[in-house]
Amino acid sequence: MKIAVASGKGGTGKTSVAVALTLSLKGDVTFIDCDVEEPNAHIFINPEITSKRDFYLEVPEIDEKRCNFCGKCKEICRFNAIVSFKRTIMAFKDMCHSCGGCFLVCDQKAISPGKRLVGEILHGNGKGIDFFMGRLRVGEAMSSPLIKELKREALSKKNGFFVLDAPPGTSCPVIKTVRDVDYVILVTEPTPFGLYDLSLAVKTIRELSIPMGVVINKAGLGIDDEIRNWCRKNQLRVLMEIPFSREVASSYSKGQSLVHADEGLRESFLKLVKEILG
Repeated sequence: MKIAVASGKGGTGKTSVAVALTLSLKGDVTFIDCDVEEPNAHIFINPEITSKRDFYLEVPEIDEKRCNFCGKCKEICRFNAIVSFKRTIMAFKDMCHSCGGCFLVCDQKAISPGKRLVGEILHGNGKGIDFFMGRLRVGEAMSSPLIKELKREALSKKNGFFVLDAPPGTSCPVIKTVRDVDYVILVTEPTPFGLYDLSLAVKTIRELSIPMGVVINKAGLGIDDEIRNWCRKNQLRVLMEIPFSREVASSYSKGQSLVHADEGLRESFLKLVKEILG
């Protein structure tokens, strides 16, 4: 089963919930940190990294000696990664989405494949958990291709439980992470910002027709009843409430998980999974 843990905004405790859920599960469990711009789940799982590889996108290299400046490659590029004027043509590799269209339309064979480093994929094991993490290259604008490759590698074994820690928000990297999962857990906090961003996340996941439920983190800190009422009105299950706790915050600052701070939460997460499985 593939469970993605997501949130409409950062700072709700999404990664804390994803890690605690993973540590509570038994058997064959794989954790995939898809928050490739700011991965931090490794701080809590502390895996021994056994492999690391760079990931590249295929981008165009243009040979002006072969080019007849017909402009077909420029016309097919939806992202304006190729620009031509008079007898000059240039490819802006950082804007390329690697669709391959320019290679197909070039009759002169003036475009050959080059490569652009996007980031790296790390694999290891910690606390009995198969661990995968992506890390985006500093300065790289597009994280979705790296997330796609990370998922492809991590999900190749097909068996067991998979927990995917999604990036915050509702943009393309989140869509790439949650697509094709079996269930999405949305983590929110009882604040006006938390509720507003939860509503955006719910709209996004419903567009994808993926079952979902809500975890309220830091419960007791703010507008808990408003969050519950909103979920009830929108036919969303509140799967779990994690009380605001100084002990949990202290453990977090030391790189310790929710279930380390409160062993009782481990059983609560197991009940959450049973409820998801129906």
